Amino acid sequence: MTDTVSPSAPVLPDGAIPAATLVIMRPSAAGGPDEILMVKRSTNMAFAAGAVVFPGGRIDPDDYLVARRHGLADEAEGAARVAALRETLEETGLAVGWPALAEGDLSEVRQALLAGTLLSDILDARGDRIELDSLVPFARWCPNFKEARTFDTRFYAVKAPPHGHELTVEEAEHSHIFWSAARDTLAMADRGEVSVIFPTRRNLERIAQESDFQGFSEHADQFPVGLITPWIEDRDGHSHLCIPADLGYPVTSELFDSVRRG
Repeated sequence: MTDTVSPSAPVLPDGAIPAATLVIMRPSAAGGPDEILMVKRSTNMAFAAGAVVFPGGRIDPDDYLVARRHGLADEAEGAARVAALRETLEETGLAVGWPALAEGDLSEVRQALLAGTLLSDILDARGDRIELDSLVPFARWCPNFKEARTFDTRFYAVKAPPHGHELTVEEAEHSHIFWSAARDTLAMADRGEVSVIFPTRRNLERIAQESDFQGFSEHADQFPVGLITPWIEDRDGHSHLCIPADLGYPVTSELFDSVRRG
């Protein structure tokens, strides 16, 4: 369970691991709502095993260096943006915010990152810069569940770049990759075809309010990016996991017993 925290005063838990995640949106070929790139985590992972999530991961020390070299005043925010782009490339093979990286070079750069080469060294060697301002910040979540690691995760949305190659998962962490509209992923979860953790479900519900990247960007601009640390609240004799009601989410509570936490 979580510690009960006042919704008016969220507190960043001690030891929270800084992380970032990226919601990548592209127009649907069928003409429906934009599709989102999702990955399914391997069943042997310590966190969110077997769940479908947005690409992303923890912020590395080198991400701060890259952010400083790109002149971002807020170092933590800049490093999170770098991590979101780097982790997406490592996990999916999609180069977001890196227009100078040709598709013919992409596989080599991805493998170098996975082998431990620093992104700062790769950018220096190529003379490239990444487009950190292309990301739209819209949320910051830090669930504090004793059953799972605690991540302080910043969420960003971005329009998918054009690409002609097949996207593939990094097999050590993920088993599947797919594009799906937010409402379709939620429907799959409701049918038991995929598993989603509490933050992913709430964010899919929020994204599903809008039909495309432009609409969601405009929606995100209407709300502050406040820290969300879910708390437990008793309602009519039942425990609910709750989030603030003023940050753009259409669903702000769920029965605690039905929540997948990590």
